[in-house]
Amino acid sequence: MTTKGAKKVMECFGVKRKESVLIVVDTSTPPSIQKSLFDAAKNIGCEVMVLTMMPRSRHGEEPPRVVSEAMMNADVVIAPTTLSLTHTQARINACKAGARVASMPGITEVMMSSGGITADCRKLNEIALTWNKRLENVREVRVVTESGTDIVFDLDGCTWMMDTGMCHEKGCSSNLPAGEMYIAPKNANGVFVVDGSLSGFGLLESPLEITVRNRYATSIKGKLADKLEVMLDRVGEKARNIAELGIGINPKAKLIGNVLEDEKVGGTVHIALGDNSCFGGDVVAGIHLDGIIKKPVLFLDGKKFMCSPKKI
Repeated sequence: MTTKGAKKVMECFGVKRKESVLIVVDTSTPPSIQKSLFDAAKNIGCEVMVLTMMPRSRHGEEPPRVVSEAMMNADVVIAPTTLSLTHTQARINACKAGARVASMPGITEVMMSSGGITADCRKLNEIALTWNKRLENVREVRVVTESGTDIVFDLDGCTWMMDTGMCHEKGCSSNLPAGEMYIAPKNANGVFVVDGSLSGFGLLESPLEITVRNRYATSIKGKLADKLEVMLDRVGEKARNIAELGIGINPKAKLIGNVLEDEKVGGTVHIALGDNSCFGGDVVAGIHLDGIIKKPVLFLDGKKFMCSPKKI
């Protein structure tokens, strides 16, 4: 079941014979996923290694030093860990050293064979380039939903990033499944209602309403508000930073309760709290939580723009 996804990883990352491939897992990573990735790299003729660590306590928490150092000395790093290493200094430093890094937090056996990972990386790249052309000069984005979201992002001086899964150049990285446009905003004010899923919480039975003032979450309402408050307070004030505005562009991705895939669903928007230091932001927080918002309407510099999963 996981072989298909493992081959897709090698294809998207252009893995070549004799490259060193490091697979970083934790004790909760499904063994079948570890094995399929190992076998796929071995069959290409790579030097393949596996490092197993204890699971992290939150998305964005740093791995042990020995893992960080190993990541900087590999050609390709694949991380199907339970919680995300995407927004860590370890990932940033590995890319600076020239590694190509595939982050796959929470990937399951089902996700390795269906849904977002089946999308053609080349097609996703074409979609992303079209989106980027539309977004690159936009300085203000307003997101509105019938569920109560109404938030404005100041993007002056900020740069949109594209996550397409294609990662052939030294120092690049991508989530797999891929398929999003994302940006670290200069400022944000308003209210957003997370009604899809949230990192660490899965699919939400009831929404969370988060009020934002000057790019920081000032209040949280909803059944799970107390639990989220505790998670954020454990890290500190920087955890409340509005780190990211993202737009899902993967037509194959489905809302399944796993943010790795959920944030890529075409026709959704996600807003993240915490760390954005790895994509142009100014906050190092050691935590990054994405909240998925369904059926958004965007206003790009005041012009209404439907966030369609099929076209832009």
